[in-house]
Amino acid sequence: MKKVVIGMSGGVDSSVAAYLLQKEGYEVIGLFMRNWDSLVNNEQIGISDDNIICPQEQDYNDALLVCNKLNIPLHRVDFIKEYWDYVFKYFLDELEKGRTPNPDLMCNKYIKFDLFIEEAKKLGADYVATGHYAKIDGNRLCRALDLNKDQTYFLAQVSPEQLKNVLFPLGEVTKEEVREIAEKLNLVTANKKDSTGICFIGERNYQKFISNYLKPNPGKIIDVKTNKEVGTHTGLMNYTIGQRRNIGISGYKDKHYVVGKNVKENILYIAFGENNEYLYSDACILENVNFISSKKPTFCTAKFRYRSTDVEVILEYLENNEILVKYPSTVKAVTPGQACVFYLGQECLGSGIIKEIHRDNKRIDYL
Repeated sequence: MKKVVIGMSGGVDSSVAAYLLQKEGYEVIGLFMRNWDSLVNNEQIGISDDNIICPQEQDYNDALLVCNKLNIPLHRVDFIKEYWDYVFKYFLDELEKGRTPNPDLMCNKYIKFDLFIEEAKKLGADYVATGHYAKIDGNRLCRALDLNKDQTYFLAQVSPEQLKNVLFPLGEVTKEEVREIAEKLNLVTANKKDSTGICFIGERNYQKFISNYLKPNPGKIIDVKTNKEVGTHTGLMNYTIGQRRNIGISGYKDKHYVVGKNVKENILYIAFGENNEYLYSDACILENVNFISSKKPTFCTAKFRYRSTDVEVILEYLENNEILVKYPSTVKAVTPGQACVFYLGQECLGSGIIKEIHRDNKRIDYL
């Protein structure tokens, strides 16, 4: 009997994934990762006093109840220091550069599909599994059956070597079916709310949470069209390109959006109007390019955000492992620091991190 070590998060997805592996005849072992500790990481502002037990301990308790119900062992491992060094420090560094990072991609790259796999091997794993909605087809990473929950976007910085001997039991089931299975099994996680917020940290008041680690640095909000000051921001790290709500200016009837940042001058640029030209670009340059597939096409589709639709793009391969991506000028709010993920049909080819954006063959230099 082949042995599978599955990452148990205390949520419904990993719970049902463990059951499905059991059903297929594997010997299943659970492994819970603890990657954040508010006290160790000096998180003093923004913690709710409502919870008697911290969220990660509740997740562990739920994972333990599920494993007991399924009669599988559950092990526990701490990656608190490693998460800080490889994921959270990257997150803070990117914010200081005025960018909008996606820590979930780096968590998968350095924690879930690196350190976790090494720990699973110590437990004698033949395979490693997670509750991600994705599929492995041969050596290809492919979208899940449930396209609304597909998580290949977050896996697109993982190397092909890291995906060897990895199983995704939820690749062929929908979220609705996962909930139904959990209810039939009477699992404690059946109706548990899906986790949101920063990977492994959970829900927080974002601005209060970030203020634990980056000092607020108020500055001017400038209308990019008129170059007039229209308000004061609370710190560039608190805003992202395309943001419309909670910008901090009042007295204007027209909708307004964040369209750029000048880190050197500590200026936040906004533009008025829902379809103003400053929200749009037609090209970007990617760095930290990672290909899962051996295919490196000139034409493919791409997603610029997790929930965005696929866009047809042209790829031009540059020096220093960078790529120039050209796309229709109707693409809105492409954001430095976010991932651009490539697809050919159902296959996820890989990704790069957006370094800079262009319009009309010119870099938008206030970003």
